[in-house]
Amino acid sequence: MDGARLISSCQSVSGGSHKQAFGGTPERREDGESVREAVKEYYGKVLKSSDDLKTNVCLLKPKKMSPRLREAHSHVHPVVLSKYFGCGSVFPDEMEGKRVLDLGCGAGKDVYVLAQLVGEGGCVVGVDMTEEVLETAREHEEWHKARFGYAKKNTEFVKGQLEALDSIESLAEGSFDVIVSNCVVNLTADKGAVLKGIFRLLKEGGEFYFSDMYADRRIPMCLQKDTMLWGEGLGGASYWGDFLRFTRQAGFVSPRLVSSDRISIRNPEVAARVGHIQYFSAVYRLFKAAPGSLESSEEDYGQAVVYKGGVEGAAEEFSFDAQNSFVKGRVVLVSGNTWTLLRTSRFARHFKFIGDFSTHLGLFDPKKPGETVTPFTVAV
Repeated sequence: MDGARLISSCQSVSGGSHKQAFGGTPERREDGESVREAVKEYYGKVLKSSDDLKTNVCLLKPKKMSPRLREAHSHVHPVVLSKYFGCGSVFPDEMEGKRVLDLGCGAGKDVYVLAQLVGEGGCVVGVDMTEEVLETAREHEEWHKARFGYAKKNTEFVKGQLEALDSIESLAEGSFDVIVSNCVVNLTADKGAVLKGIFRLLKEGGEFYFSDMYADRRIPMCLQKDTMLWGEGLGGASYWGDFLRFTRQAGFVSPRLVSSDRISIRNPEVAARVGHIQYFSAVYRLFKAAPGSLESSEEDYGQAVVYKGGVEGAAEEFSFDAQNSFVKGRVVLVSGNTWTLLRTSRFARHFKFIGDFSTHLGLFDPKKPGETVTPFTVAV
């Protein structure tokens, strides 16, 4: 049976209603505990190293890695590197001295890279629910402290569930500058709860910078129930439209896409199983802005910013997201939301801000900044 017919069979069995087809809602499965147990089994016992993965999905490499990041990776213990299952790069700029949380940290590869970026004055906390990988991470803390030349370690590893971050006593509300996650949200059974917990833990102006997997449609329950597909990230990948909806419901009003790649599934059996579903890996940044400071759409107020330089590794040009890149010294028109996000973030000191919100000029079009945009021209 080919993949397309199998998908059709899934849909006919699952029924027509939205709730019946997915055993809950797109952001939440009702059998959450069984999902968590399956993930712990897969990453704690089935997968001993990245060589045990059944697909290449979790082995995607960033297209570009800065010299600083290459250097930082070279200082991570080989055993920790061998147990890496991420699908992207979760190392944002301007991290010196910051307090960072890594959700689904696994054996700690990203934690130990981030520990170098925040410096000895910063702190990186890793959370995972699987004891086996946490043991690997903790066993290498002293090794990394010595490798980095720090007088004291700046890492901590905590056991806990991502859907219940508020139950982890050591994680205080509003205590993190940056939260990261590398291809883990798709493994959770209640994505809405995860995002709400993240919003609660961030400081105002802080951000959730993360890589994850997405699909071009909702995944049928028969594929979600496949333990291998869920463990590889394919069964729990969010339909991108649902993702944008429940990020906003969690409080992240203006989600920013940083980068994305099409996922090619090279395992023929897995490819046949998922049929015509298209998968993507993407990096998003979600900022916790002050209540009421952002709008649901990108509006034009004639505002602009000038990048003054100074962000480490981005002396001449700073890329904020896929649509906003700033060359040092150049005046760039931006939407009201972008202007606000930059002004209230840790990047503010590197920008000059021009304008205010006194005059509204309509919808902001990033492809044609300064031009009035309306939906009516298509009907003329």
